[in-house]
Amino acid sequence: MDAKRVVTVAARVDAAVSSTGYPQIVHKRGVRARLMRLFPCSTGKKPSSCNQSNVEDELELSAVRHRPEGLEQLEAQTRFSRKELQILYRGFKNECPSGVVNEETFKDIYAQFFPQGDASTYAHFLFNAFDTDHNGSVSFEDFVMGLSILLRGTVQEKLIWAFNLYDINKDGYITKEEMLDIMKAIYDMMGKCTYPVLKEETPRQHVEVFFQKMDKNKDGVVTIDEFIDCCQNDENIMRSMHLFENVL
Repeated sequence: MDAKRVVTVAARVDAAVSSTGYPQIVHKRGVRARLMRLFPCSTGKKPSSCNQSNVEDELELSAVRHRPEGLEQLEAQTRFSRKELQILYRGFKNECPSGVVNEETFKDIYAQFFPQGDASTYAHFLFNAFDTDHNGSVSFEDFVMGLSILLRGTVQEKLIWAFNLYDINKDGYITKEEMLDIMKAIYDMMGKCTYPVLKEETPRQHVEVFFQKMDKNKDGVVTIDEFIDCCQNDENIMRSMHLFENVL
């Protein structure tokens, strides 16, 4: 999967959304590039190979594993148009004929983006956030549902998604240890590319500050309401959330 293929699918999707009024689906860096690199259309085939019939796409979409859903249902559940879903699915099925992506694929991709650090732990947490039914794989439906929120969701929807990422054991609460695990994973992934170079205790210091602000009733855990309220009303945390998107 080289850069050319990322640019190719980016151009196709951009062309598809030029009249929708939505932001571009792919960006050279950050969440767009990394997620789209999972499922780029192959440039090794003739251009006509990406012009398959809508009927064929709908039939194949209905056969995707786990939660068989047609184009109409996915269009209703996401902020993508029918044409965008077709483009995304063509790239998906070229790279993932089985209809699913496993955790090793996530880890391999993040290792390529962050060669100076260790991205495996963060990729594991991110994979679990996409794997909504917790069956060890990410289907096309899982992928487009998450992508729709990250690219076109409201601030609240994105914060709910981020809460789910930090809630590692999925019990509805974020503990200080969970927040620290995610923060450490991010710093491990960034490696030595930060300036100035971060000290070993920096992740814990940041977590202490964030957790103190979020845990309003001081019960040792952060609920989703506390998380959203704090993020929306604290400019520093919101800035951190925007920076956080760049490593998704």
